Amino acid sequence: MSEPTGWDRRLSVVADGKGLIGHAGAVLLRRLADRTGLTSALAPVLPAGTGAGWRDRAVVVVQLAVAIVLGAANLSDAEQLQAHHQGLFGATVSDSTTRRTLAAMDAEVLAKIARVRARVRRHVWSLLHLRPGGFPWLTIAGKHLHRWVVIDMDATIITAASKKQGAAATWKKSFGFHPLAA
Repeated sequence: MSEPTGWDRRLSVVADGKGLIGHAGAVLLRRLADRTGLTSALAPVLPAGTGAGWRDRAVVVVQLAVAIVLGAANLSDAEQLQAHHQGLFGATVSDSTTRRTLAAMDAEVLAKIARVRARVRRHVWSLLHLRPGGFPWLTIAGKHLHRWVVIDMDATIITAASKKQGAAATWKKSFGFHPLAA
């Protein structure tokens, strides 16, 4: 009998470090930017516009940052990654929209972005300071975090063939799902 191939092959799950994907936590990064106020704080310092199809430039910048964290090396990669995560983040930002957003960032806008980031970072540190816990072994930016509970989250691709409507290949061109584990 021949070896099964394709969708009918049974796969075993092993902890060998293969088949891992790095974007299981992308939604956490995107939501963190929103929850800490970074996305809304960036909006007034970036070009505004109106009309059908105008994208909030703060969302464009945050989406690009998440795509870079996920491994995008150029604007086409960023657009592909966003398309892959469209169910989580909404409509994909085109590479031309991202290019126009970046082109509008002169030295004055970059200085404003730096001030916004500093303000949001101070806010996050104040929230951490109010928290009674911390990481006993961790020092970040000269601050010792102690008594925190750390939940390490990760995911691995579990391949599965799918002919279902709306099924799309993963970033690594496979079909499947990647459940989060903590």
